[in-house]
Amino acid sequence: MKLLLLAALALVASMALVACGGGGGISEGTNNDNVTTAEGGDPAGNLTISNWPLYIDGKTIDNFDKETGATTKYTEDVNDNNEFFGKVQPLLSQGESGGRDIVVVTDWMAEKMYKLGFVQNLDKKKIATVEKNLIPSLQSPTFDPERNYSVPWQSGMTGLVVRKDLAPDVTSINDLFDPKYKGKVTMLSEMRDTVPLVMAADGIDPKEATTQQWLDAIDKLKENVDNGQIRRFTGNDFVQDLAKGDVVAAIGWSGDAVQAQADNEDITYVQPEQGCSIWSDNMMIPVGAPNAEAAYEFMNYVYEPEVQAKITEYVNYVSPVSGVKEILQKSDPSIADNELIFPSSEFTKNCFAQVSPPGNEADVKEVEQAFQDVVTG
Repeated sequence: MKLLLLAALALVASMALVACGGGGGISEGTNNDNVTTAEGGDPAGNLTISNWPLYIDGKTIDNFDKETGATTKYTEDVNDNNEFFGKVQPLLSQGESGGRDIVVVTDWMAEKMYKLGFVQNLDKKKIATVEKNLIPSLQSPTFDPERNYSVPWQSGMTGLVVRKDLAPDVTSINDLFDPKYKGKVTMLSEMRDTVPLVMAADGIDPKEATTQQWLDAIDKLKENVDNGQIRRFTGNDFVQDLAKGDVVAAIGWSGDAVQAQADNEDITYVQPEQGCSIWSDNMMIPVGAPNAEAAYEFMNYVYEPEVQAKITEYVNYVSPVSGVKEILQKSDPSIADNELIFPSSEFTKNCFAQVSPPGNEADVKEVEQAFQDVVTG
């Protein structure tokens, strides 16, 4: 998710890409220096996309199929980065994508999948519209500085989402630990969303945090789970708890806050005093993808500003495409002027790119396991 620098993830050095027909494949003992460039297929053929729920408007897929002659199967089967990875890893490790031509995951997972050899490079000559319209701030993220294998789908911010009628004084992540809100706060089950914000609230720079500081923040979360302060860890469903009033404040995503506010004006996004984290979800072509040509066609299609404007109107996340704001300024100024959809540098001045734990593979796994133990109880 976003204009990010990501801490390096340790790799399984023995895994990598080897050529495998038109779609590429994996074999042990190689590395991703041999990564293939996605090719083959029919731009007017079948296309299968795996994406997150409620992340596209209702007409874009049909319009794409009508314009190109493609037949698209759009599946909302990415609910959690780790969960999705666990589902597709057995296939991808064998050079198979399960029929998927595009998968959409967050920056850190995009990097992990690429380093494991599960993702192919993109042929830049075939995504000319993407190259032309990708906004400058997303062109060179640390994890993929040349955008060799990733194309941003949407970006967003992680911060506070609050019921302003029930918790009007919540402005800091540390306010979530105020005893008067005991049992009325939730946090995200995505570790890289929750833990860095907890560290930042305690004055720790997430980009420089040590393994021990990650573990200390997780210990703080455990203490507040055990004493009943934190109600639960959630995905997108934190907005349902807020709508019912069961929860008064949550760590949540900016686009969800915009969508929830449309139904309940008391739900609002609050930029934490210590800043937010910024991320992108990215389109990638996995190894074994049967129709790379249709994938390229789709990437170009959704990077047409007129098409992307319709998606932005629906999802309310930060658009990666130039020219969208100008279109919406004419059709719906309330969206064009929304800082959560088109944030200014002033609004995000204290924010940081989403980070991963430091260290080698064992260090990262130690932190991930500690967090998972807290989430699952």
